[in-house]
Amino acid sequence: MNNSLSKVLIISTLLITLLNACKKEDDNIDFRNEMRRFIIGLSHYSKQQNPDFIVVPQNGQELITDTGEANGTIMSEYIEAIDATAREDMLFGYFDDDQPSPSDFIEFMTSLCSLYTTKYKPALVIDYCFTPSKIDYSYTENHRNGFISFAATERNLNIIPSYPPEPFGVNNEDINNIEDIKNFLYLINGENFETKQQLIESISATNFDLLILDLFHFDEALTPSEIAKLQQKANGSRRLVLCYMSIGEAENYRYYWEKSWNNSPPRWLCEENKDWAGNYEVKYWDKEWQQIIYGTAGAYLDRILKAGFDGVYLDLVDAFEYFEE
Repeated sequence: MNNSLSKVLIISTLLITLLNACKKEDDNIDFRNEMRRFIIGLSHYSKQQNPDFIVVPQNGQELITDTGEANGTIMSEYIEAIDATAREDMLFGYFDDDQPSPSDFIEFMTSLCSLYTTKYKPALVIDYCFTPSKIDYSYTENHRNGFISFAATERNLNIIPSYPPEPFGVNNEDINNIEDIKNFLYLINGENFETKQQLIESISATNFDLLILDLFHFDEALTPSEIAKLQQKANGSRRLVLCYMSIGEAENYRYYWEKSWNNSPPRWLCEENKDWAGNYEVKYWDKEWQQIIYGTAGAYLDRILKAGFDGVYLDLVDAFEYFEE
């Protein structure tokens, strides 16, 4: 057997082992409630360190009620633990970028996001579109629905869009809490900025009320002084800066990834996301994974708190769908 074939068989066997291990979970696990508990614990921990720290889960809007429907019973402990909700593909991007999302999805997610706003939790929505007329429609229609939106012209979230030339709802007001924001920038991939300084200077020249950024530019973390600079809009007023963090998947390009996991994965690591190379499903209710995320020396959230971010933006909150399916 040649080396190439041998490596393929080893990788295939490893993936099958991971998948089978994840399928052997206890059928009695309430995957949605485990995600709620994870976020509640994370929120309580962060707000003990900083009472004003903001927690925003992306997707997984169904967690707001016991049934996942807008007419269900509100899960009060969960809604009290978060400060806003965020939804991707609201009007554009569900099937493909710049293409309208299906009407039933729009109706369903609009009803859920509106439920959050009735509880004084702002709804941030992201549409993936690049045609100017669709960008205009995204901003005006989401605003009409009471949501704060961002039209991302690149799915990789790696640029500051050139259209519109100024953020929708641009203003000179100081932004001290998330209820004050009128717009935001979602830029978590700095690949188009050669240096961290270039990234910071480019973003500092904008007037967005809220920034959603990654902790790292390549492997170099943002510092407290750099965060402080980013917290000032170009017009001189204050804005908020949130840090992106995935809690429903492990990423093999993050500082916490151990090379040994490639051959001997921990019990909580599952199969690779077929749509995003290097991202792996995780048993997010496992304590070992949760300790990587928060509450231990060097944990991801602890690094974010230490860096001086105003809050955290949680991705892959809808990971419960993977295990339910």
